[in-house]
Amino acid sequence: MSPQQTADRPPAPRARYRYVLALLSLLLLFVGFCALGSWQVQRLFWKLALIERVEARVHAPPQAPPGRAEWSQVDASRDEYRAVSLQGRYLHEQESLVQAVTERGAGFWVLTPLLTDGGEIVLVNRGFVDPEHREAATRTPADAEATVRVTGLLRISEPGGGFLRDNDARAGRWYSRDVAAIAAAQGLPAGDVAPYFVDAGREPAAGTDAQPIGGLTVLRFHNSHLVYLLTWYGLALMVAGAAVIVVRNERRQRRG
Repeated sequence: MSPQQTADRPPAPRARYRYVLALLSLLLLFVGFCALGSWQVQRLFWKLALIERVEARVHAPPQAPPGRAEWSQVDASRDEYRAVSLQGRYLHEQESLVQAVTERGAGFWVLTPLLTDGGEIVLVNRGFVDPEHREAATRTPADAEATVRVTGLLRISEPGGGFLRDNDARAGRWYSRDVAAIAAAQGLPAGDVAPYFVDAGREPAAGTDAQPIGGLTVLRFHNSHLVYLLTWYGLALMVAGAAVIVVRNERRQRRG
């Protein structure tokens, strides 16, 4: 057989099959990595828009929170972290403690129902207390009849519990701020309780050691989408480079 005939000889069927299979596998990987990278691009712009919306809400002048007629329309995308202001009387005997870990250590959030002047009940996260101030008697006595004005951030209910820990209403152990469950456990009329709670801000007149400590809402949003999209697109380029090498090797073998 002449050298020319050897060069033009088609590859064995098995070798040809492996070649085609390798290219198809690389093509699928390339498409998959590109799709993941494009998805991260969408997530990046979504996260940046979310951060911008939250910043605008937090620094806007406080407004009245959604009233009873708007409760069914409350959702995170439109309402969470809105600056709100409401007035009413605390129902201190029906407060609940929710386990918390903050910049001040481990302790509890104090959630107290606020009976507004309009007859609605809003759960207010009055702030953080350490274990030594878990009992109300260890804190500054509160006037149950006093009318207070609360300014803070609207938050969406956190049903279920915390990470790997379910709320236990019967035992009074709360790991998340589940508005409906806490209201039911405290015997509050469901139709009068707002489906959100309010994180109270720090009281300007409060002493440095006064508890609960308000104004500890965390507004940091994890944003690694740029790193992820660069990773996925980088892998796609690596797969494309591998495909080029496979094709070149195949051509070299057919000529050799």
